[in-house]
Amino acid sequence: MPVEKYLECGKIVNTHGVRGALKIEPWCDSPDVLCNIKKLYYKKKDELIELEVTKASIHKNHVLVYFYGIDSIEEAQLLKNRVVYADRDEIPLDDDRVFVADIIGLDVFDEKSEAKLGVLADLIESPASDLFAVTTPDGREVLVPAVDEFIGHIDESGVYLNPIPGMFDDGADVIENSGEDANNAL
Repeated sequence: MPVEKYLECGKIVNTHGVRGALKIEPWCDSPDVLCNIKKLYYKKKDELIELEVTKASIHKNHVLVYFYGIDSIEEAQLLKNRVVYADRDEIPLDDDRVFVADIIGLDVFDEKSEAKLGVLADLIESPASDLFAVTTPDGREVLVPAVDEFIGHIDESGVYLNPIPGMFDDGADVIENSGEDANNAL
């Protein structure tokens, strides 16, 4: 899978004040990451347009950014609702971490048996923990918490999970209750 040089890192959601500041919803691990990037880009047709960051700060879980040459609210409004990108080389990444863009589309395997479970279709953010959306060979979607307990390891060959019993089963091998137990159900 080819590695993309520029990664989506947020979206300009609004202007702030009258001097050209823009409010960005960060898509990074934290707003701090976005505050430390010196050049952001946006797409105009198929071309990436560079924006030089002159100042950035965190404001209510968003990032307020000033760009060189954007000095008025009118100029800032032209950038509203654009997705911003960063050069992957400018984003710090610990050795045990990966970029989401690099793992979407990878095959997903059982860590122990190495049986193919499906393909990683998406990473869904949720308050408790992020979720891997895995599309199984039969087309079902299985959501797996993206936490250490379920992640065996991730490398260029795929995502290796430690699923619990029943997580990827289609239900065909579920033991049914005897009639007596079924009658006692509420």
